[in-house]
Amino acid sequence: MKKLQIDLNHQTMYNSREDGYLKFQLNQQTGAVLFIAHTQEAIVVPVTSVTAIPNMPACILGLMNWRSHIIWVVDLPKMFNLEFLDNRLRQYNIIVIQIESMILGLVVQEIKGTTKFIADDLRSPVGQVASSLVPYLCGCVVEQEEILLVLDAVHILRSDILGIN
Repeated sequence: MKKLQIDLNHQTMYNSREDGYLKFQLNQQTGAVLFIAHTQEAIVVPVTSVTAIPNMPACILGLMNWRSHIIWVVDLPKMFNLEFLDNRLRQYNIIVIQIESMILGLVVQEIKGTTKFIADDLRSPVGQVASSLVPYLCGCVVEQEEILLVLDAVHILRSDILGIN
């Protein structure tokens, strides 16, 4: 019985080195993840829940009420100059992220679930992706023959493109 306890502790120590991430599709070709600690919620809302605000950057879809907070909602693929979302959508898949008191809704094509990997699995994104994406990445990771972009929530929130800081 004592040996079993040691094995369980070893397994717990190994698992604690793995970090959890929310996995999603930015567009048809691009998978990505966000560190789960920065993710507050993944929700699906009707397009009418987001109120457009004039004279904002093209990637900012508008404002919405999220749990009694008014938050900005951003078309993440458009922000990254990727193929952006179909404007005929009836609903948005939104990932709500928070760093300190800053909250932002990120619209993505599809939310896939969660995944885990260790920091040693991260690779440099330089040369793997467009250079315009690199400032928003912690790196990239290969999972089941698919390259996933590991997004940096802090740099997304503080992006000059958004102009909402």
